[in-house]
Parts: sequence; structure tokens; C-alpha cells
Amino acid sequence: MLSKITPYIFFTGKGGVGKTTLACATAVKLADEGNRVLLISTDPASNLGDVLQSNVNDKVQPIEGVSGLEAINIDPEIAAEEYRNRTLEPLEDVLGADQLNKIREELSGACTTEIAAFDEFSRFVAGEHEGEDYDIVVFDTAPTGHTLRLLELPAAWSSFIDKNPEGASCLGPTSSLKSSKELYEKVVSRLRDGDATTVYLVSRPETSALKEAARSSRELDDLGLSSQLLLINGYFEPLDLGDPVALEMKKTADQAIEQMPESIQHLDREIFPLRPYNILGIDKLRKVFEPLEKDEIMASHSDDLKKEPLATLPGLNDLIEDLTRQDHGLIMTMGKGGVGKTSVAVAVALKLADKGYPVHLTTTDPAAHLMDHLGDKDAKDHLTVDRIDPKKETQNYIEKVMSQKGKNMDEEGRKLLREDLESPCTEEVAVFHAFSKAIQKAKRQFVVVDTAPTGHTLLLLDTAGSYHREIMRNTNMDASHLKTPYMYLQDPEHSRLLIVTLPETTPVNEAAHLQEDLRRADIEPYGWIVNQSLSATEVSDPLLVQRAKEELPILETIQNEKANQLYSIPWIHGDSVAHSMAFPGEKELA
Repeated sequence: MLSKITPYIFFTGKGGVGKTTLACATAVKLADEGNRVLLISTDPASNLGDVLQSNVNDKVQPIEGVSGLEAINIDPEIAAEEYRNRTLEPLEDVLGADQLNKIREELSGACTTEIAAFDEFSRFVAGEHEGEDYDIVVFDTAPTGHTLRLLELPAAWSSFIDKNPEGASCLGPTSSLKSSKELYEKVVSRLRDGDATTVYLVSRPETSALKEAARSSRELDDLGLSSQLLLINGYFEPLDLGDPVALEMKKTADQAIEQMPESIQHLDREIFPLRPYNILGIDKLRKVFEPLEKDEIMASHSDDLKKEPLATLPGLNDLIEDLTRQDHGLIMTMGKGGVGKTSVAVAVALKLADKGYPVHLTTTDPAAHLMDHLGDKDAKDHLTVDRIDPKKETQNYIEKVMSQKGKNMDEEGRKLLREDLESPCTEEVAVFHAFSKAIQKAKRQFVVVDTAPTGHTLLLLDTAGSYHREIMRNTNMDASHLKTPYMYLQDPEHSRLLIVTLPETTPVNEAAHLQEDLRRADIEPYGWIVNQSLSATEVSDPLLVQRAKEELPILETIQNEKANQLYSIPWIHGDSVAHSMAFPGEKELA
């Protein structure tokens, strides 16, 4: 069992490292030991229900098969809709339908969604939720960048409410929030209390994931959350010492752990082994804290060890051939955190640049490290790279609005305008404006965008949709001559959206949910990329062979039921994964 248990336990880290698995396993173990446990997901792209194989929604529900365990998924969209309803209800007898619809539209942006979800979260931290008391509350959080944003909100909103006691323009009346400034301060105090709250930083034994854990650790320290422990999930011990892929996997993991950033080397740590199956369901969750059954794995595969890849699908070269049927366009990698969106985006950009196409590579992910993936390739002669930095874009946006809108205002008017612009909502708008510039640039060249993990990306697209509706409602132009950023995303001749996933049940289910969300917005994904596929790799280690076999029905389902086009990338080792994807025949760069 984990070494430190407090009334509030947070699991956080880079997307795809196993936060949900470890959070669920911990909650099940604590409940089995006789505790009353509440498991909460704050991830907009939550998969609690998939892992628990139980019904989990926006209401507290008991988990079948585990006495004493209940769970809830704080659904940002539902929280936002309830908030809008609370805001509008007192106005229904005062305003007409058109005015009410306009207010509802103004409250449909990403900022409203974010603060409403935070408001729900804060009640659970403060112990002011409805229902029975719990001994322990376990939080399965969103990927790191989104979680840090969530934890920064108490101070940001308390300050903003102080300055705007009558309410915030992007939120409507602050009285519609269930919580209050006093509650936010109580939340901050509880989170900073090491006897009340423990943060488990979850990482894979990979350089990028450990760097992200270190960055998270520092930023959480800055927020006063210093009671931290490190969990390294998915550590692989070869069973077949003659399998070069297995040996390379262990070598890569050992090097990553040995060279982890100094800032997290001092943390107490626990290591969890890679298992030959996906951890889904209560029975498998109960095995998470048990040793790996190596003899059983060896015996089950003693007569069935093959080195040839089990599956053959189009690869990265085929994708590039398909993308270059024209010489420009927007290419976006999307998906659940940790599936390799950044590596795939960088590999695609390198391959396009290597063919001589001018390429601009950018990211909307606050946790992305593009330069770590680029290596030192000559193809960068045709490649420009930047990052949409939320803080920088916000400052630029504020100064632009101040110089334009505030130009003819008096000092008091400019002061009020700046206070309004310093609302936390402004960041989402600023990032969207930077994203819009990238969309426009793609009319002349290739622009490759590495997006944030799914939930955050959908908030960005929601901002694009809100902007589109506002423009279409207020323009005096002929609508047939107008094309908003949102319309470019809907245009398959301009935008190719690539859904990146891993060949595992949970990431594939999340990718399918993302595709459904995109299709509801009339955005059709171009294709799916299954990354780090063992079934596309030559392996003989029995644990890896079993994992490769488990991929085959998953790939068949994607190909037959989900993807317009399906591409596969084999398991690749090393820090320059994107370079190795793009140029597999060359020696990997350090």
C-alpha cells in the first residue's frame, strides 16, 4: 500500500502515466481495509467508469463490488449548465427571451466551464458536499497543466471577486456560484496542510514524464502543496533476455530514473511493474499492489514466442504521402494526454520539412516540450518552431486591447478595463487568438499543431465555436464571403485532424469520445494513429507478446468501427522518439 495516507489524496502528473489506475487501485484498497472512501475525477476527459467498469457520472454513486467506495466524475459541461441555470433563473420574470438567450450565449465559453467545475471541486475539498462523511477523499486529477490551473484558481478568483464585488462580466453574478471567497480560502488552507493533503506525482519511467513530474513538483511547491511522493508506474523487467526490444525498454527506463531531475530525486518513491494486461475492473485493480506473477506469464507463453510483428498497418511514411497530396494545410494532433501527440506532431513536421515543404510547428499544450523532441536535424532549415505561451499571449492580448479599446478612455475607465481584462477568463481568449493566427498561416504552408490533452483542447475548440457564433450573429457581411477559424477547422481541404492513441482500451475509448465531440461540432477527423504499438514491433519477451496480442482486437475495432484511416507506429525507444519515428534508418541522435 502507498506509504502516506491523509484525508485528501491527489494523483497528478503527465497525461497517460496511469493516474486513474493508481487512484482507483488506492481507493479500492482503502475501502477494502474498512474506510469510507470517495473517489473524484476532476479530469474533463475522465475514464473512471472504464477503469472501475462501473457506472460513474456527475452524482455520487456506490461502486459495485467494493463496500464503502463511492465515486463521482465532476463533469465540467454539466457543472457549467447548472451554473448557467442558476444565473438565469432569477431573471426569467424580468427579461425577455432574446435577452436571456444572449446572456446564456455569453456564459457558454470555456471560462464559465472552468470556474463552475472548480466550484464543484472546492466543495469536496472543504468537506461541504452533500451526503455522508468520508474518511478519505481520493482525487484523480486532469493532466498536469490543467490541474495546476485548477489549483491556481482559488487565489485568482478570490482576488478577482475582491476587485469586482458586483460580479464578473464573463461569469455573470458571482452570487450564482455555490461557493464563496471564504470557502476558496478554506480550500487553499486545506491543500497546503501536509497532515490533511498528500500529492502523489505519477510518472512513467521516461525522461519526458519525469521532467513533467519535476516541473509539477516545483509549481505545486510554489502553491504551498509540499507534501509530495513520487510513483513510477509501468516499470518493465524483461523475462526473455534474448529480446533486444525488451532489453532496450529496461535500459531506457533505468537511465530515465537514474537521470531524473534533482528536484524530485529526494522524494520518497514507489515503483509499480508493467503488467501483461490492461488494468480494468475491480479484480485487476486489487492486484496493483501485489507482485508480478512472472512464472505464470512464462508458463503461459512457453510454446508461443514469435518475433514477427503481429499486425501490419500503414505507417508514418504512408501518412506523409497522404498529407502531401497538397502543399499546405493545418495538421493537428489530438488525443488523451500521454499518447505521444507531441512526438507524432514533431515527427510529422520533420518528415514534411525533410521533403522540402516550409513547415511551422507549434503547441497549445502548457506541458509540452517541443525542443526536447526535435533533435538536431538538417530538415529544420525548412522548419520554424514556437509555443503558444498562455501567460505571454495573455499579456500581449491585454496590451493590444488596452491600446485599442482604452485609447480614448480616462484614467478611471482604463483602470476598470484593465481589471476586467485581468480576469482568469482572458487567458482562454488570448490562447484562442494565437491559435487563430496559426490557422490563417496554414493557407500558405503546412502548420503542425500539437494540442493540449483532450479536455483542454475541447475548451479551446469551444472558444472557437463561441467566437464563430458571435461573428456570424453580428456581422454585416455576406455570410457566404466570411470564413471564421471554426469554419477552417470544419474544412477537410484546410484542416487534417489526427487522433493519436495507444493500443489500449482506455485511450481508445477516450479517442472515440473525442471523435464524437468533434463530429457534433461538424469537424471530421482525418484519421487515427496508434502509437507505440507492440503488435507492430518484433518482440519475443512473453510479457510483451501477451500485450501485443491484447492489441489485435482493439486495432480491429478501430479499423472497422471508428477510424476513416488508421496508421500504426511501432514501439520506439530513446529520448529522440520523434526523430526515430521520422528517420528510422538513421542513428538516433543524443
